Amino acid sequence: MSDAEFDFMARALELAHEAAKQGEVPVGAVVALDGRILGEGRNAQIGSVDPTAHAEINALRAAATALENYRMPGATLYVTLEPCSMCCGALVHARISRLVFAAREPRAGAVISSRKLLDESAFNHHVAWLEDEHNAPASAALLRSFFRERR
Repeated sequence: MSDAEFDFMARALELAHEAAKQGEVPVGAVVALDGRILGEGRNAQIGSVDPTAHAEINALRAAATALENYRMPGATLYVTLEPCSMCCGALVHARISRLVFAAREPRAGAVISSRKLLDESAFNHHVAWLEDEHNAPASAALLRSFFRERR
């Protein structure tokens, strides 16, 4: 990953910390294109009373508004946790070119953990993906800490 990509993931981790401070599961996401951030999001299901308010969805919504287009070819989504099936579907529909995620989600992760949705040949768009092993420990530690405090 380039320096800019590390910066984008660092921003996603900041957003995850913000989510935790609001009592939300600490996940943050950033959509970037041509070296700049188009949209940011953090988990907000509880605060917004919206089951679809995942960090990825919120980042995609913000980016679509900025672009005035729901399709984002060439864009990369950086997220602190492996996306679920809903978010993987949104990435395909948004025509995101690339996904970079940090921690794996063993129960609901739909990229490599519980299923491999982005590798499906039936989709009309392919999203390339990369697991960010450098930032995975920080993201996983934040999630463990968050859930430990709630138990």
